Amino acid sequence: MNVVRVELFDQSSSLVEMRLFVDGTMHTRLLDREALDGMLREVDARYPTLADLPASRATAELAALGEKVFAFLDGSERWLKPLVSTGGDGVCLRIDQGERLRHLPFELICRDGSFLAVAPAGPVLPVRSHRRAARDRRAANRALRVLFMAMSPEGVEPVLSYEDEEGKILTATKGAGVDLVVEESGTLEGLRETIESYGKGHFDVVHLSGHAAIVDGRPMFLAEDDQGGRKDLDVDTIARALAGQWPRLFFVSGCSTAGAVDSGVLPSMSEALVEAGAPLVLGWARPVGDLAASVFAENLYRGVAAGKDPDRCLVEARRHLYTEGLHDWHLLRVYADQNPLTPLVTPPRTKGRARAAARPAAQEFLDPLTQVTRVASRTQFVGRRRQIQRCLRTLRTPADEAGAVEGIVLHGMGGLGKSTLASRLLERLPDHRRAVWSGHVDEIRLRELPGKVLFDDREALIEAEKIMGESRIDLSGRLRLLFEGPLSNKDCLLVFDDFENGNLDERPDGTRVLRTDAARILPAVSEAIRGSAGPSRFLITSRYTFDLPAGVHVTWEGLETFTTVEQDKKLAILPRLGPDATTDPQVRQRAIEAACGNPRLLEWMDKIVDDENLDLDELLGAVEAEADRFRKVDIFAEHLLNSQSADLRMFLARAGVVDLPVPEPTLLALSPDPQTPDLRDRAVQLGLLEQGLDPQTEKYRYFVSNVLRPLLRPLLDQQNYEAACAAAAESLYQEWIDPDGYTEPTDGDAT
Repeated sequence: MNVVRVELFDQSSSLVEMRLFVDGTMHTRLLDREALDGMLREVDARYPTLADLPASRATAELAALGEKVFAFLDGSERWLKPLVSTGGDGVCLRIDQGERLRHLPFELICRDGSFLAVAPAGPVLPVRSHRRAARDRRAANRALRVLFMAMSPEGVEPVLSYEDEEGKILTATKGAGVDLVVEESGTLEGLRETIESYGKGHFDVVHLSGHAAIVDGRPMFLAEDDQGGRKDLDVDTIARALAGQWPRLFFVSGCSTAGAVDSGVLPSMSEALVEAGAPLVLGWARPVGDLAASVFAENLYRGVAAGKDPDRCLVEARRHLYTEGLHDWHLLRVYADQNPLTPLVTPPRTKGRARAAARPAAQEFLDPLTQVTRVASRTQFVGRRRQIQRCLRTLRTPADEAGAVEGIVLHGMGGLGKSTLASRLLERLPDHRRAVWSGHVDEIRLRELPGKVLFDDREALIEAEKIMGESRIDLSGRLRLLFEGPLSNKDCLLVFDDFENGNLDERPDGTRVLRTDAARILPAVSEAIRGSAGPSRFLITSRYTFDLPAGVHVTWEGLETFTTVEQDKKLAILPRLGPDATTDPQVRQRAIEAACGNPRLLEWMDKIVDDENLDLDELLGAVEAEADRFRKVDIFAEHLLNSQSADLRMFLARAGVVDLPVPEPTLLALSPDPQTPDLRDRAVQLGLLEQGLDPQTEKYRYFVSNVLRPLLRPLLDQQNYEAACAAAAESLYQEWIDPDGYTEPTDGDAT
């Protein structure tokens, strides 16, 4: 694109000199300062209100404002007209970042009813430009490297669909390849540690997704603290965290991250990041919709990963929003230093170009018969953020630190996404070698370990296979030699998926116990990992909890039914159950209710609700029948409940009167009996009661799935049901509303 530069210089208290640089030639004109201030006042008055107008009227108003911006810049000298009349590659309009001129919405420049920023020929790309000198930057001959970090603190609304943004980036760059590293903590410390661990210059792009706000006159990005709460980050804090290791492109994809403070008197977050050293920063001038942000990122990175010029990619991504009718198209702002916007990487077929190193973990979880992956793809995965954060902290805790364990057990009822969560954890630890077994594991299958993790090191593989085949040494000794020898410099994550299939026996009371092979393998693996004192760990997914042998140290992570927010996110990506689906509203609602917040059931229902071979009544019956059949093939089956003691069934019935996860004191209040803790543990072990950690208190909370409620409600007569509801209400009031026991003072109390 042809580069045209616009600058402002003070001449007097009433005059400003505007300079236009085209092909090395400078054009000047004097501008009345009051005219500039008046234009800024008009923008401040009109621009923010347009988002509230109906689409057609908003477009007309945007065009009218864009015509005024064009006329203001064009002037009586007609500076812009010859530049935009020639078509061709278009114009990169660099506006001096140091003056209030940058506050004008140049993205709206309109001529004869056509927005030039999205014109099919001769488009205009506004770039707010810092005067810092340019440095030589060449395209790397490899796949694009992106660090993606979503910040989603508790209590900040609306909750963003950052998973969709991540998924769209991966889908868009599939052909060109991209090394996408996802930093899951959402914290400043996590951002710093990730960038430092990969080294200076590793990442081409850092993409932060989240909310931003103006706090006490300063632009802030709303990050997370260690507990998932809100922690505001200003530009200086972010700059210190990066310690000069700026990527070529820094995208702060959050509402108003490019919104100037006080009508442009103070810089926006994006502008301040360029001033701090970032060469190219993207942000949004005002609140932006999830869909627009995701679609823009998808189209931008498709081009950048393919080695195209960023200016062309930015124009095409913005034009895509416009043609798709997404009204946020004009809100994207580009800030840069004096560097030309040259490609970050070479095109995919460039000779010697290094490919993306990351492998999708979903391929490790294949059905043994169909060879089809059994886990949700990254584009379909939603929720589980706090579980991922806790698990990653556990897996990354150094062996010599207090509280370090060798493994994690992900447990919970079928369909909640245990295997999918395990897959996500593998992808969040890209430097770990992966070894995944599904179902029954014995010593023979464990011998596959060297081949799974040493596939690229033939010498080490031969040595490892020799160790594992040494029959004169017991399994514990062989694994110890393996981790101290060929695997001593390899970080491994061993996954035992669907562990309940073939590794657990059922006792008469319904609890599970390890079979002989598993009881021998787990202690051996734990001892070898502990003895190596390295980062290797193991991960188990199981519907049931079970007793562990001595010497095996794990963290238990229970998966819960989707929260309302997580379910809404899941529904948003399902074509037949989503909010924009054409499915009959009654059918849709019954299908959603039948799924009971279970992600696998939601996907199942989504597949059957529009079966053309069924009329409405048959379809509704099929949905309910399928839901019932799913319960029977899963742990929610009625016979499992009936095989339990009357005390356990009554305990679950009382706990089920609350349609929310409840803290332990409420569980005890619902069933004030000395044996309640034993009943609770038994129900959790059987998978009849969900146990998860409250992200605020880090204490256990409990939930009886909606799937079980129709089976439990008849156990309580009306009197007992009302008594349980009253006990729950009183306890939850004390726990959530009045934890300090405050009471209103009486007339006789001192005030």
